[in-house]
Amino acid sequence: MQSLGSDRRTVHRVLWRLLALIAGVVMAGTAAVTPAAADERHDPVDVQLVSLTDFHGYLGEYGATIVGSHRGDPAVRVGGGSYLATHVKRLREGRDNSLLFSVGDDFSGWPDETEWFWNEPTIEYLNALGLQFSTVGNHEMDRGFAFLRHMREGTCEGRPDRDLCFRDSSGQRFAGADYEYYSANLLDRSTGRPALKPYHVQQVDDGRGGTLPVGFVHATTALTSGEPMSYTPSGYSYGDEVKAINRSVERLRARGVRAIVAVVHEGFSQQNGNGHNDCVDPFGPVVDYNRAISPAVDAIVTGHWHATVNCMLPDPAGNPRPVVEAGNHGHLVNEINLKLDPRTGEVLRQHTTSVNHAVTQDVPRDAEADRIAAYWRGKLGERAAKPIGSITGDITRARDAEGESALYDVAADAYRWAADRDGRADLGLAMPDTLRRDLTYAPAPGNSADAPGRVLFPEAAVGTVADSGIGVGVVRGTLTGRELVALLESQWQSAPDGSVTFRPVAVSGNVSYRFDADGPVGERIERGSVRIDGRRVADGRKYRVATLATAFMEQRALPGFEELVGARDQDRSAYMGGDALWHYLSAHPRLAPPALDRARAS
Repeated sequence: MQSLGSDRRTVHRVLWRLLALIAGVVMAGTAAVTPAAADERHDPVDVQLVSLTDFHGYLGEYGATIVGSHRGDPAVRVGGGSYLATHVKRLREGRDNSLLFSVGDDFSGWPDETEWFWNEPTIEYLNALGLQFSTVGNHEMDRGFAFLRHMREGTCEGRPDRDLCFRDSSGQRFAGADYEYYSANLLDRSTGRPALKPYHVQQVDDGRGGTLPVGFVHATTALTSGEPMSYTPSGYSYGDEVKAINRSVERLRARGVRAIVAVVHEGFSQQNGNGHNDCVDPFGPVVDYNRAISPAVDAIVTGHWHATVNCMLPDPAGNPRPVVEAGNHGHLVNEINLKLDPRTGEVLRQHTTSVNHAVTQDVPRDAEADRIAAYWRGKLGERAAKPIGSITGDITRARDAEGESALYDVAADAYRWAADRDGRADLGLAMPDTLRRDLTYAPAPGNSADAPGRVLFPEAAVGTVADSGIGVGVVRGTLTGRELVALLESQWQSAPDGSVTFRPVAVSGNVSYRFDADGPVGERIERGSVRIDGRRVADGRKYRVATLATAFMEQRALPGFEELVGARDQDRSAYMGGDALWHYLSAHPRLAPPALDRARAS
């Protein structure tokens, strides 16, 4: 039997335990509702994402006026490589976990100081800016995969003439990008697998002596081959963007990555007149993609459309995530701020913010960006004075009574010549309305580097063959003799009102034929008169035809000339149209205007 003292001690122990339990419950409840009591080790980890898109080499003195941040705000003057550098550096200053990247179309630019040096200056600028990685845009494929490799790795390959690897503003030979390019859906047709790494992981400081992973998955618009400059008829293809992204997301999740960003070179926009931080009735491919991209993706950063829009859209699970596009040409910079759970690495979506920053011109200029731009502008004079060939008389687009033109004939010869350098072509064609200016014998006024008959670099290499930026490629394709004759018949095109339009197609000098301009449309080419290298064209025989890529593209083909769209075994030469003309002139010094006798009226 226990004593009374023993009983009291037992009661006291029970009471103390009960009081301790009550106090613990109260303290736990307080900790749950009072943020100040949270363990500092569990504070979220901040990650800043800074991105630009569709820069296109606008590293010099360029600007534009755009709509303000929100509808009704004053318009703002933006742009210029020097100001872009200042804004980016200010945004990132003091941020330990700041990641700078691009959504693609970095190069293949239009400004002379980048275009004339095949966009190597753009890589120098982006290296100096501190770019950490980029997604492949359609324009990264404008010269094909070999040229992209040149830009990535600094190889002196990717142009047929090795006119690359220039010395940069520091005097160093071009060595390629200091950052990497990625794409999950740029596929090597020989393997069916991605030609580049589809995703990658960036480690960020967790503030406790360790790191947390942030995964990035990348996709290129599946319509890349539908663009005239990046037309890719063989070697590489472009898979479904959403499927490629979701496959990569699954792999990242399997590796334990919980914070994931999709960087997609495909775009969307909003209703006109809204500000660059508005999201009013968004529309476009990425709006649809957002509904299908895995909810494990915490943000979608887009490009390609050159649009300005900043949205928070629900993912397939109903949780909001930023879906953004930051314009083009360095006019805007997007900033997304993520907060990661330090224990799991998950993004705390409720804390995510996104803003498109205008690259205003009211900040100090960046000295290094100015130096790079000034150097390449200074090199333009030297490039403009480069002789690339000579002619004995004017070679113009003017057509004779049969529709033949000296310059179009020379272009057809140049395409065939270029196509034979890295492949084979039986004939070359120059389609109507594809040349922009003449080659003149007289020197250009005020240019001391010019002389009678001299052809300088900018006169033929850029701007004469219709293109934009880095150029449109020369493509080869196979037609039967019957199809080739049908193509020549297509020069006469009937309108619904019965009128007939003559749209002459130039043929290379090894081709000749006769036609009856008064015959029925579709029956004007004299049967048996079409000859290649002096031999009659046979209906069932196959012939390799070379011309600009646009003639082969279903989306871009000239109306009435559909035969080329169905050409078989298409492949792309390393030469662009401007390259072909330039190097044909170099290979044929003192080129005379050709006799206009390839197509004759009977």
